[in-house]
Amino acid sequence: MPSHPRHRAATPSLDDAAPPGERAGRDECGIVGGEKSRAVEPADPADLAVDLRGVHKSFGKAHVLNGVELQIPRGVIAGFLGPNGSGKSTTIRILLGLLRADSGTATVLGREAWGDAVGAHRHLAYVPGDVNLWPGLTGGECIDLLCRMRGGTRQGAVAELTERFQLDPRKKSRAYSKGNRQKVALVAALASDAELLVLDEPTSGLDPLMEREFQEVVRRRRTDGVSVLLSSHILSEVEQLCDTVAIIREGTVVEQGRLEEMRHLTRVTIDVITAHDPALLSDAMGLHHLQVHEMAEGFHITGQVEPAALQDLLPGLHGLHVRQLHVAPASLEELFMRHYRAEPGAS
Repeated sequence: MPSHPRHRAATPSLDDAAPPGERAGRDECGIVGGEKSRAVEPADPADLAVDLRGVHKSFGKAHVLNGVELQIPRGVIAGFLGPNGSGKSTTIRILLGLLRADSGTATVLGREAWGDAVGAHRHLAYVPGDVNLWPGLTGGECIDLLCRMRGGTRQGAVAELTERFQLDPRKKSRAYSKGNRQKVALVAALASDAELLVLDEPTSGLDPLMEREFQEVVRRRRTDGVSVLLSSHILSEVEQLCDTVAIIREGTVVEQGRLEEMRHLTRVTIDVITAHDPALLSDAMGLHHLQVHEMAEGFHITGQVEPAALQDLLPGLHGLHVRQLHVAPASLEELFMRHYRAEPGAS
């Protein structure tokens, strides 16, 4: 039997012309409420590893940060997402005390990011996405120098991590590939006794095996109580590692919270193959964007459903003689792209 799609009516989306923060109800991707940032903010500021409030930064006439609000509790791995030009790198530089905010407050581990940058750096470690080393020093010498500049290291950690990342510390840095230069910075940071790790594209240049090792080490550091700010373009890496996620757009944090909370407010996707014609499903409560494709072996159904209404949908599916069923929450990529799919200049 030839296949042919039958498209059912979908729930209309809201007016996309409404500015962020002013959309009410549910948007085209099924998010309850407007695009207001949901901050993870403990009552006591002392519980925060990173605390940015109303941070603005301009370069000449270009207003790069527009009142950034970012709160990261201690002891969690927080993802920080945004494409080039969103203000992500500027925010990180302000946290590191490399730039001074025009207004607002920026504190790291209870210390002013600009006013007490030296004190803050005694308790944090930073890994950039493009590491430059001293070309005349060996990898091991670079690690020792970075560790001495930062402060203390955990006993035996350098040797363990050097072996784990398969790094030859005897080679001169000038002979290292990008991936090996990255490993040097990772070993120095992860071996430290820092309370906060600021990792900006830390796995750039690493192969998949080393990325897995990196993830395991970072998880272990979290169990030790270390806080992590992870900026990465690899959304799958953020999704696997992070407890909380913040998305920055045009210099404003537009989404912030625990990933599971964000998913709870988002429709889940269903993908079903049934033996019988699902003609009545279009009237099912909470089912949106329903599409049915007739196939030789039955019917292929896709759609979105409110999380709370999923259990009400299952009895209707049961009567259709389900052969395959796949239910998936929104991926981090879908949550991310909901803020950027309408931005022609985003990259």
